[in-house]
Amino acid sequence: MAEFIAFNPNVKAKGQHILGFVNFMRKGRKKRLEILKKHGIEPRVDGWYPIQAWLDALKGLSQEIGDLNLFLVGKSIIESADFPPMKGLYEALTSINIAYHMNHQLDGELMFNLKTGDMLEGIGHYKVVSFDYTSRAAVMECKNPFPTKLDEGLLYKMVEKFKPEDSTFHEVKVDSTKEQRPQGADSCTYLISW
Repeated sequence: MAEFIAFNPNVKAKGQHILGFVNFMRKGRKKRLEILKKHGIEPRVDGWYPIQAWLDALKGLSQEIGDLNLFLVGKSIIESADFPPMKGLYEALTSINIAYHMNHQLDGELMFNLKTGDMLEGIGHYKVVSFDYTSRAAVMECKNPFPTKLDEGLLYKMVEKFKPEDSTFHEVKVDSTKEQRPQGADSCTYLISW
C-alpha cells in the first residue's frame, strides 16, 4: 500500500473528523470545501463518508495547495476528533490509536468498541514502539493510508499539547532508515523528542 490508498475501501470516516480539515483556518476554507465536494463529500458533524473519498480529497489538497496544508490538517485533528480522556504525553500518544478507531466505522459499526475496548481490523494503527521519559524520546509507527505530513502534524500537535511543562522544544521527524508510505510502504515511523 501507499499514501492515499485505503486499506479497506468500505471503511467510513466521521464527518466531525473531516470538518477539522475544513475549519483548521479561515484562509482557504472555501477551497477546501470545493476539494471535498469534488470528491463527493459535503461534510456534516453527524455524517460518515467513504475513507477513499476522504483520502482523495487530502491528495487533492496536497496537489493543489501543498503538503504544508496536510501538516496543518494533522495538527487540527487533535482539536476536532473524538479522543478518550488522557493525562501526560505517553497516554496522549497511545490514545491516538483509540481515537483513530473511534472516528472510523465499517458497515455501520465503529472500529472501536467503547464497551470492550476491542478494535476492528482494516484501517491500520498508531503504535508507540518505544517511550523513554528520561531521555525524552519516543518512536511511533503509523500504519495507515494517510499522508506522511498529516501524521507528522498530528504527532507534533499531540507532543506540543502534552509534553512536560519544563520542556522547551519538541520535534517530530520521519525515521528515514525505515520504510515510508511515499515510497509505497504501509507505514511510516516517526522519531519524537521533547
